[in-house]
Amino acid sequence: MAVKKAIPAAQAVKGATVRRNRETRAVSTKVRSHPVLPEAPPYGSVLLISAATLAYEILLTRLLSIVQWQHFAFMIVSLALLGLGAGGMWVAFARRRLLPRFSSVYLTALVLFGLTTVASFIAVEQIPFNLEEVLQDKNQPLILVVICALLGLPFFFSASALTLCLVVFHTDAVRIHTATAIGAGAGTLLIFALLFTVVPDNALRSVGALGLAAAALAWWELRVDPRMGGAIFALMGIAVILLPGRWTELQITPNKSLPQILQVGGAQLVSERSSPLGLVSVVENTLIPWRYAPGLSLQATHEPPEQVGVFTDGDALTVITRPAKNPAEMDYLDQTTSALPYHLHTLQHVLVVGAGGGNDVLQARMHNVPLIEAVEINPQIAALVRGEYSVLSGELYASPDVKLHISEPRSYIAASDQKFDLIQIPLLNPVAATSSGRYALAENYLYTVEALREYLAHLEPNGYLAITRWINVPPRDTLKLLATAAEALERGGIRAPSEQLFLLRSSQTATLIVKNSPYSTAEIATLQAFCRQYKFDLGYYPGMQEEDAHLFNITDRAYFFAGAQALLGERKNVFMDRYKYNLEPATDDRPYFFHFFKWKSLNEMLAPPDTAGMALMEWGYLVLVATFITAAAASLLIIFLPLLFSRSMLRDVPRNPALGRVMWYFLLIGAASTLLQMALIQKFMLLLYHPVHTLVVVLTTTLLFSGLGSLLVQRFAEARHHLTTAFWAVAVIAALCLLYVNILGPLFDSALAFTPANKILLTIGLIAPLAFCMGLPLPLALDMVGSDMPAVLPWAMSVNQCASVFSAAGTMLLAMHAGFTLVFVFGLVLYGLALLAFPKSVR
Repeated sequence: MAVKKAIPAAQAVKGATVRRNRETRAVSTKVRSHPVLPEAPPYGSVLLISAATLAYEILLTRLLSIVQWQHFAFMIVSLALLGLGAGGMWVAFARRRLLPRFSSVYLTALVLFGLTTVASFIAVEQIPFNLEEVLQDKNQPLILVVICALLGLPFFFSASALTLCLVVFHTDAVRIHTATAIGAGAGTLLIFALLFTVVPDNALRSVGALGLAAAALAWWELRVDPRMGGAIFALMGIAVILLPGRWTELQITPNKSLPQILQVGGAQLVSERSSPLGLVSVVENTLIPWRYAPGLSLQATHEPPEQVGVFTDGDALTVITRPAKNPAEMDYLDQTTSALPYHLHTLQHVLVVGAGGGNDVLQARMHNVPLIEAVEINPQIAALVRGEYSVLSGELYASPDVKLHISEPRSYIAASDQKFDLIQIPLLNPVAATSSGRYALAENYLYTVEALREYLAHLEPNGYLAITRWINVPPRDTLKLLATAAEALERGGIRAPSEQLFLLRSSQTATLIVKNSPYSTAEIATLQAFCRQYKFDLGYYPGMQEEDAHLFNITDRAYFFAGAQALLGERKNVFMDRYKYNLEPATDDRPYFFHFFKWKSLNEMLAPPDTAGMALMEWGYLVLVATFITAAAASLLIIFLPLLFSRSMLRDVPRNPALGRVMWYFLLIGAASTLLQMALIQKFMLLLYHPVHTLVVVLTTTLLFSGLGSLLVQRFAEARHHLTTAFWAVAVIAALCLLYVNILGPLFDSALAFTPANKILLTIGLIAPLAFCMGLPLPLALDMVGSDMPAVLPWAMSVNQCASVFSAAGTMLLAMHAGFTLVFVFGLVLYGLALLAFPKSVR
């Protein structure tokens, strides 16, 4: 989700710095009565505050994802980013009073950014808030507003400083923009480096200190007396870094698993490791042993041996298990739904996707598989098993029969030329998150139709793909996964996909097993015997009858059998349309596997809290819709307030007919560029796969080359070729986007064998020309408006910043319903409309 919200901040910070403003003689005359303005722009502090702003935005998303949930983080950061627009609005209101006092106002804004970065988060941590109670508790909406306002303060002060800087140093706007673009790109790299080395709350203090360092540098750049006074700000930055750790310690919501586990007697949090992929927390308990075996049969004969719990972001749990000396004590691994493939056939080569602490690797070793390959995306978790807990794990990842690969799973499989007897995808998400829509906003390329086709292509002719998910009633992801597998088989030319599917479940988990060929009668008999032995319920097998379902783990109806029969029958579309959850298979173009919400089920979900309705609530999608509506409404308020109440602005621009064109142009450009950048991140995820690498490479490249593109503006501006240049820039953007939509898929397929470095170079080479052209339309209009109607510039940039914020939520809604290809097309339409609204003359 960090992936999405970096774009509005980058767009807004970049836009706020491109202004080339020539103040009118009337304002200049008024300035003369005040102290002399600095002669040169404070490039160094502009660079630092730009880096700190983008770093704060990305870090804030990570922090809120840890202490709450991803959909909560998306909502809060989206609304907090409106502080950027509010900063521009404030400058529009108070422009005449602020310009003569530039040095003091600029320094104050930088200092307040550094202080509020830390102070606001500390204050928010003390406010009790539960997003899921917002419909029952009338105080929760007010608390939400307070939280957004507090976390938006740093954005407000940053935007105010950068806006004011550009208004004063309008003749150097291009150079200031270049410094900002470099700073924002550096901020992206900085925060990801910090998250690999320190825990997130320490990274927060570092970002606050960077803001104060910007103030110290600005004191020296602006030649404020006494010259050594800036050292005070530097000392303040050091003090922020040295704040007591308990002041910024993360207060994780009690709805997550980690706080609940720590309430158990004897539980101790022994260590934490951070990375952009998550905060890894290790919990030991010597008093009450761990007993983690999801999907374990009610007929289990043994309990798990000694274990250590490993949480990611306070919730997603994996365990490191000590192998028992007596092999019989490991039999519990054979008494789970995921063990069925080892009974169907003798397996020689197994791939475990998302190995984590190694439980599924142990399961394969227990069944004497000669070669086990394990893929784990998070190097911190792998390092725990290999290092600190290597003895506990029995040197699991150093065993000669186990090969560990630190990689994004789908990327590894796509680049591999091997064939496997089994690809095992275990439980990778916490049950609480998947049962309430908390992952609805997360793109997941592991469970798309294209991904399942990739897995099947890497199986032996009689190989198996086994995917285990948590049980929800009524079922959601289990049935959606079955529908996805059926479509993947159909796209692969299989006329009867129902002949190649098994589904079984325990009281907690369900496992779908897809075979690369039709199941035999012997395999069906093995499935039936396995389920009878361990009291697992049959969900589906070829030729299954209803009386075989729903025997041991009783629910009020045979949901899984009925759903499977409908989805594999001729009336599957009718069933999917009538079902209360969205079961349409996820694709690479719409990779929202956990999006289950349907509007027609909303009334049932909004039932009183004493009924079952609230348990059915899919919060993620509703939060996204609420975020879009709230951000759009707040943006309208920010946009029109200056027009209604700013007498100074209206006095400078009496009844100018071009004002409407200015508003529409800046609004459309802000929305269009955000749509394209978010679509670029999604498209290049299919080349780089790794979410962190994709965000860093795409965002940094876009910032840098769009900044370089704006360097051309001054050359064209001198000849007043604004509209012609904007036309050709938009034309090239459209041509490149249409080209990429058609060629990126085949191109990425041919680049699968590239090294990571070569993939990054290819990404930069493809994005650079597009980003270069995307850097032209906004500064072209800014130059024109700044020359002819300077009083409007702060307001115009506030419009642009607000558009980039609310369009991020709009982009996700569009992508969830129509796909990212349509996002590309819609972004081009907005660019075309912006071109029609270009303020040809604003004199």
